[in-house]
Amino acid sequence: MLPDAEVIGTDVARALREDVGSGDLTASLLPSSRSGKAHLVCRDRAVLAGRAWFDEVFRQVDGGLSVSWAFDDGDELSGGARVCSIEGRATSILTAERTALNFLQTLSGVATATAAYVRAVSGTGVRILDTRKTIPGLRQAEKYAVTCGGGHNHRMGLYDAILIKENHIAAEGSIPAALEKARRLHPGVEIEIEVENIGELEEVLAAGAKRVLLDNFDLEELSRAVALNRGRARLEASGGVDLDSVRAIAETGVDDISVGAITKNLQSVDFSLRLEV
Repeated sequence: MLPDAEVIGTDVARALREDVGSGDLTASLLPSSRSGKAHLVCRDRAVLAGRAWFDEVFRQVDGGLSVSWAFDDGDELSGGARVCSIEGRATSILTAERTALNFLQTLSGVATATAAYVRAVSGTGVRILDTRKTIPGLRQAEKYAVTCGGGHNHRMGLYDAILIKENHIAAEGSIPAALEKARRLHPGVEIEIEVENIGELEEVLAAGAKRVLLDNFDLEELSRAVALNRGRARLEASGGVDLDSVRAIAETGVDDISVGAITKNLQSVDFSLRLEV
């Protein structure tokens, strides 16, 4: 889901303060009254994401600028595609350029990486999930980009769902104790618990867990976990997932695969803006 306009505006304002600061010195080389038109070209095969942030950059720099798009978020772009055009004061276009491109290249990179994983598991019914391994300050933006690539969002943060990990279990003394306390303190909140071996899986299933993260299970262990589970809980595979392994992991029968790489190891998409004056 696209974040609220306030979130996008805050993201953009912070980025513009970082780049423009007290003013664009180089843009002063152009007459302030000169109008121009710029075209944005994508040089890679990619999935588009981030239009709202791109638009907001130009709006905050100069409300008189207009952006016209040829593609929507989630669309696949071919190399050389003309993605959009911007019209208005040439100095304003140049001031906004880098910040706007930074958002678009980053978020399209997330969407493109996600789409590659989604294609790799096509037909298995498995969902590709993101994680909390995101660029600080851009969590909502990156998670939106994941959905543009056909992926699904895991919890947004520590506040909207519970993931019980080994340190939480150790602090409570046992898996049943950790689950019981989480249910008692936060009724109605989704609870997932991480396990590291089949023995722990048996224990959490006996305790009534409904969502289980299988941490760094190999393919044989994943298959055993699915057979043991018999549909009682939703099973998520995590750890060491890449494009070479994700299909085989999906074919074990798990429900979800979480992939930190789609938000933390992304390859930015190459966009180029050309100004006509």
